[in-house]
Amino acid sequence: MFDLNGHVALVTGGNGGLGLAMARGLAKAGASVAVWGRNTAKNAVAIDELRALGADAEGFACDVTDAADIEQAMAATLKRFGRVDSCFANAGGSGVRAPFHTLSAKDWQDVCDLNLTSVVETFQTAVRHYLARGGGGRLIVTSSVAGLVGIPTGAGYSATKAAVNGLIRSLAVELGRAGIQANAILPGFIETEMSMDTPQYFRDGCKRRAVSGEVGTLADMEGIAVFLAAPESRMITGQSIVIDGGHTIFPL
Repeated sequence: MFDLNGHVALVTGGNGGLGLAMARGLAKAGASVAVWGRNTAKNAVAIDELRALGADAEGFACDVTDAADIEQAMAATLKRFGRVDSCFANAGGSGVRAPFHTLSAKDWQDVCDLNLTSVVETFQTAVRHYLARGGGGRLIVTSSVAGLVGIPTGAGYSATKAAVNGLIRSLAVELGRAGIQANAILPGFIETEMSMDTPQYFRDGCKRRAVSGEVGTLADMEGIAVFLAAPESRMITGQSIVIDGGHTIFPL
């Protein structure tokens, strides 16, 4: 069960944080992994780690806010591996955190470009590949529980994450008869290098509201990535799967 030998997974932003965690899980399950990231030095370190796990892995320089970069990275990935079976659109960011009425047009556009447009353009290249070979394939986006709840001073982040949840549902309906599945992963608070700068009161609040009494770790991202790429999840599509220890279902 959950054997990904012969499977090729593509992970944008796969050179660190949540993306590398998912790539690590995919590698452990036997998948070949293509990592897309802007920082080639970080790509190289990530690839060394994945290869140490026994994976056939390769890094590709790509800025996902540049459509030409996406096309070139996909062409290079297909040349190297011959196919892609699951496309994880993971690259993203919080954008500028500021009161809504102070956000500039550029602030808003930047977070939309990173969290929404980049997902659309990455998935478009993957879907063209899937359809050209006769169908089949997985589309998985890293969304956030912020797409379900309000985040003060984070309107752009919440809006774009809610948007990709809707995108996933539409793609699942449109592409299902071609054997293409589309799902979103919605992490809650996950301990990463970036989250270490989060104020302690916020971290404590997340832990208190989680019915598990715990916040997430990077290891918690490995299993869900493998499951959504594996044949065993063939009947799951159009879903927004929350990974938050029950945080968003507890109102206090």
